[in-house]
Amino acid sequence: MPKANILLVEDDQNLGFILKDYLEMMDYKVEWRENGNQGLEAYNQLRDQLDLCVFDVMMPDKDGFSLAQDIRQVNTDIPIVFLTARNMKEDRIRGLKLGADDYITKPFSTEEFLLRMENILRRYHKPSQAARTEPRAVESTHQLGNMTFDESNQTLVWPGGERSLTRRETEMLGLLCQYKNRLLRREVALKEIWGEEDYFTGRSMDVYITKLRKYFKDNPEVSIVNVHGAGFKLEIIDPAQADKDPSQG
Repeated sequence: MPKANILLVEDDQNLGFILKDYLEMMDYKVEWRENGNQGLEAYNQLRDQLDLCVFDVMMPDKDGFSLAQDIRQVNTDIPIVFLTARNMKEDRIRGLKLGADDYITKPFSTEEFLLRMENILRRYHKPSQAARTEPRAVESTHQLGNMTFDESNQTLVWPGGERSLTRRETEMLGLLCQYKNRLLRREVALKEIWGEEDYFTGRSMDVYITKLRKYFKDNPEVSIVNVHGAGFKLEIIDPAQADKDPSQG
């Protein structure tokens, strides 16, 4: 039985053949397509069987970013890795905003590619996720100002509205709730959610924090504060305390 099923979309025939051959030698199952349109068609056919997507960024007809954007509209959770010949900050940030899990610049060794891919698969399928979620099942609902965060159903609900959260957004907000009004250190969040602490995962976490802040922008009782050089703090203001006259103690 294969370790995982991978969708590889790479228009360079030499690189595509090498990666497919190497991964299959390492007991992975690989579906290789040579352009973005073929990749989207393959994803739609195989979506329930896939564990990881690997997309070249620069491809004719539909580039890797556009392909990832199409897939994110129907699946916010499947891990995506971008391959690129360019090492531009703008590309990396765009990839992060699309929910990329890694960004590998060509040329790279097959050994490095395999290790980074396996790290991602471990983060997504590690047993500790279930173990970590189970004890908190009784406290899966959190009141955050005028919003209710339902961790089990991955939703934020407020009077007159509701937002579905991605798995990563849910994990990040759930961890912040555990540390409500206390400092959540960056290294703790990275190891708990991403399984490792490095530059790329750190930037990815910052993107998710920015998204969560936007969700609470109209909720004055809730704020996610950046503690410089240390981490984050989910601050919940008690309306009774906020309205209290300071002169009354």
